[in-house]
Amino acid sequence: MSPRIDPWGTNDIEDYRNLFDEFGIESFERFRRKLSDNRYIRRGIIFGHRDFDKIMNSIQKRESFVMMTGLMPSGKFHLGHKMVADQIIFYQEIGAEIFLCSADLEAYVVRGMDLETVRNIATEEYLTNYMALGLKEKNLRFWFQTDYVTPYYRLRDMLSRKVTFSELNAIYGDLTPGKIFSVITQAADILHPQLEEFGGPRPTVVPVGADQDPHLRLTRDLASRFQTEFRFILPSSTYHRFMRGLHGGKMSSSDPKSYIALTDEPKDAINKIMNAKTGGRATVGEQREKGGIPGECMVYDLFLYHLIDDDHKLKRIYEDCISGARICGECKANCAELMVNFLRKHQRRREKAKDAVERILGKR
Repeated sequence: MSPRIDPWGTNDIEDYRNLFDEFGIESFERFRRKLSDNRYIRRGIIFGHRDFDKIMNSIQKRESFVMMTGLMPSGKFHLGHKMVADQIIFYQEIGAEIFLCSADLEAYVVRGMDLETVRNIATEEYLTNYMALGLKEKNLRFWFQTDYVTPYYRLRDMLSRKVTFSELNAIYGDLTPGKIFSVITQAADILHPQLEEFGGPRPTVVPVGADQDPHLRLTRDLASRFQTEFRFILPSSTYHRFMRGLHGGKMSSSDPKSYIALTDEPKDAINKIMNAKTGGRATVGEQREKGGIPGECMVYDLFLYHLIDDDHKLKRIYEDCISGARICGECKANCAELMVNFLRKHQRRREKAKDAVERILGKR
């Protein structure tokens, strides 16, 4: 029996290549050169896709397409969330219309959070940070799952007709009624941009971590079953590697020491970096002799994912580490300086972004 990926669980994917064979995800390698301006694509952090050819075709022909994503407003907005925000901004810059959903219904029925708290987190943490990072108001549609428009809810209800409990059980395992409702709602999130009321049908891409692939598989199946009613184009998806937590395990919103939030005080970020797991040796002497192991270093991950866009500089850090020319104290100090500069600039932009957030909320 093939292993399950649990979108609500704590998946620790050790070998992403297994996903190609087990679930039919395709390698993203052949798109890397065409989209090399994007750091995550260029460095192989975005590693897989389903049907991305449709999106690439739209990009090259300058034809209309959608990038849809959802945010789970469950806590502080940290660097793991920034990965998705950076991808949203990238797609907007190359011509996509952005559909951005606050999964407040899922937070309520699956995570047991109250709606007022969820909405505050969605706007004050997520949407404000998105705008401060560079997301534009133009060609952006934002909504809450619990407060949207009739065509969306009609589609959600219609989708439930062509899915069975046994099918859901095969994809997800044991499900509560709340999770079933959430799953169908997420399918509507992904497919409704293709309704005529929203300019569809047109290609849609959903960038996710591999743990969310069950939702994409179900949604693609549903799209194929509603060709008569809606002429849906099967949604495309891309898959990115998870950024590890500062201690080397999973980055978790419930463990503030595992992440750097974009609202962290600079001094707190410095402290987290100085206590982060590295790929260093037991002593400086041993490191000089044998070199470090950047693949096991969370500080190097911060450079790789966020802090250094210049590939030549990153390569120099990598080579100096494995040769023993660079030691962990030097690396952490360099990382802390870059992080503090980023946080200070970003937090100033957050203050300026609040007016844009109010305008977006007012348009709904």
